[in-house]
Amino acid sequence: MEAAKQPVPKILQEKRKFWTPQRKEALTGWLFLAPEIVGMLFLNVFALGFSLYLSFSKWDLLSGVQGIEFIGLDNYIKMFHDPSIIQALKNNAIYMIMTVPIPIAIALVLAALIQNSVFLKNYFKVAFFIPYISSIIAIAAVWSALFHPSLGPINQFLMELGISSPPKWLVDPKTSLLSIAIISSWASLGYTIIIYMAGLTNISDEIYEAAEIDGANALKKFFSITVPMLRPTTFFLLITMLIGSFKVFDIIAFLTEGGPNNSSTVLVFRIYEEGFKYYNMGYASAISWLLFAVIGLITAATWKMRNEE
Repeated sequence: MEAAKQPVPKILQEKRKFWTPQRKEALTGWLFLAPEIVGMLFLNVFALGFSLYLSFSKWDLLSGVQGIEFIGLDNYIKMFHDPSIIQALKNNAIYMIMTVPIPIAIALVLAALIQNSVFLKNYFKVAFFIPYISSIIAIAAVWSALFHPSLGPINQFLMELGISSPPKWLVDPKTSLLSIAIISSWASLGYTIIIYMAGLTNISDEIYEAAEIDGANALKKFFSITVPMLRPTTFFLLITMLIGSFKVFDIIAFLTEGGPNNSSTVLVFRIYEEGFKYYNMGYASAISWLLFAVIGLITAATWKMRNEE
């Protein structure tokens, strides 16, 4: 006689059920994330892989995918013998020096002054921040008029001071990169000041009051309290501004197009020229990976310095 089947407890039935409410909820979440993940894979991972492959290839962009020709390391060998690439690397290094440490130091001093000022604090915040939210092309257009060699107000002022041959700024190979660095630093100064002012709010007033009791003057408090306690903020600005200095393009494309005589060309502008003016997509991809390596090395070195402190 066949034994009667025992009813399965309700708990065991729920365990055996694959599509539990938790799994259904997780699936719903993944379905919502799927477009973002697919887009990221296509736009980032695929683009990076394709760019790496192109850097070992010759492709004029107009001949279609079937026109891609694998040429090995030729693009990289050509790149390290290209005087314009060497010049662009030098210009990137000079531009980084002019637009990162100097503006950071100026912004730190200005932020401390504004934070401690009693009057017009909000006015200065807005006044310094407006250029940052303005179009960089509009700013460049204004500065190109200010830097006009003969009719610009800056040179007019210098000539009134007795300087007979003032700098020709954007049209002189000796000063073109400096002029662009001045404009970029001025435009981004407000952002740096705002970040520093946010950091200053985290420093307790009690620390300053204790220093005053010990007889510290304003300069001593600035270098002994403000600068050390803003080190994480400075490190954040240093990393972001270092990377940003290597990505400069729009202002150079608008004002000088890398000239005169490649005096203001940078790696990103050379990538644009090779890729979209001369249609050398393989060579442009090789320069892109050089830029990626340079930024990666600088960022890694900065992190290492930070960790050793």
